[in-house]
Amino acid sequence: MSSDTELAFFCLLIKQGSLVATARELNLTPPAVSRRLTQMEDRLGVRLLNRTTRRISLTHEGEIYYENALRILKEIEDMERRVSSTRFAPKGLLRVNAPLGFGRSYIAPAISDFAKIFPEVEVQLQLSDRPVNLPDEATDVVIRFGEIPDSRLIAQKLAANRRLLCASPLYLKSVGIPVMPHDLTAHQCIVIRQNEAAYGNWRLNLGEQVETIKVHGNLSTNDGEVALNWALDGQGILMRAEWDVAKYLRSGRLVQVLEQYSTPPADVYAVYLARLQDSPRVAYFLNHLKDYLAKHVDNLVQHRTLN
Repeated sequence: MSSDTELAFFCLLIKQGSLVATARELNLTPPAVSRRLTQMEDRLGVRLLNRTTRRISLTHEGEIYYENALRILKEIEDMERRVSSTRFAPKGLLRVNAPLGFGRSYIAPAISDFAKIFPEVEVQLQLSDRPVNLPDEATDVVIRFGEIPDSRLIAQKLAANRRLLCASPLYLKSVGIPVMPHDLTAHQCIVIRQNEAAYGNWRLNLGEQVETIKVHGNLSTNDGEVALNWALDGQGILMRAEWDVAKYLRSGRLVQVLEQYSTPPADVYAVYLARLQDSPRVAYFLNHLKDYLAKHVDNLVQHRTLN
């Protein structure tokens, strides 16, 4: 049995959760699956699983093996996809629209990497915080945050995203830290005027309890980067996507407040028309974007774990 076959077998075993289920999936008998696992353990010289016919659990060595097996199989899949793509490499013009701040920080670098892999695709990137409504003759793919209301469009989720409330330590030291959502009414809140959402209404959830707070402040803008810079300058409390504020939370330039409360999700979606569903350049581009953003999601998860 080759190494990659062993890895795939072990990952399937963990996914199925038992020798019997794995045997059924592989059209083998449970003793045959057990022998195959024993041969792996004998070759490695360690026990990978604690097992009965009904239930299995990973040993410490098994956890290490499983974690690395998933990573290696993913790398093999990526490598094979890239090698095979050279035969049917996408070509042509691809027009992408994305929000200003997120587009600069994440979409533009992802496109730069994409262009190195697929040089025959011409990508035109337009950045704007004014939402583009499809169909639009100048746009193929729109990157958006939050739920997509138009069911006639295809919306592919690229990455999870959440909004956080944060402010600079200087502001919180001078004004105080809000403890309850209603406390926000006594604070300077930096409001971003975008889309057609109700202006200055912040919705906070704690379990099934939902509170909508009408916030106020001396400063508002339609530009997310301007609002972020105001928050860094100590002008008030800001609600902003984790993707935009994570590095400032890590450095301590911003502090999260009311962190036990959640806000409406702002997951990252790619939106396009049904006629482009089978377009190779769209499919390859979205796969590339998902892989690129997944690396940054890992960084955000590590940040949450450390804090």
